[in-house]
Amino acid sequence: MYAIIVDGGRQYRVEPGMELDLDYREIQSGENITLAKVLCVGGEEGLTLGTPTVEGTVVTASVLGPKQGEKIYVQKFRRRKHSKKRTGHRPLYTRVRIESIGAA
Repeated sequence: MYAIIVDGGRQYRVEPGMELDLDYREIQSGENITLAKVLCVGGEEGLTLGTPTVEGTVVTASVLGPKQGEKIYVQKFRRRKHSKKRTGHRPLYTRVRIESIGAA
């Protein structure tokens, strides 16, 4: 069984037992969160599409903790001005494990 969910403006294809990096949230490790924006659910009985979401279906996930992402470099360059600037950024994510896909 799998589901396609929306979180933070991005869509993810998730299955039970899968680990996923979502946008950072102030949540303690070990807590459970519910992701209610489920676009479709697929399994052995077929595919259920939502209009726009599947009503009554939620994905529950347990929080594993925060995770820091890879470094992203930003370079600014102005030609003929002798101006160059390079900065870096490491975004924070919340690592979750998908527990179940089912009814609310």
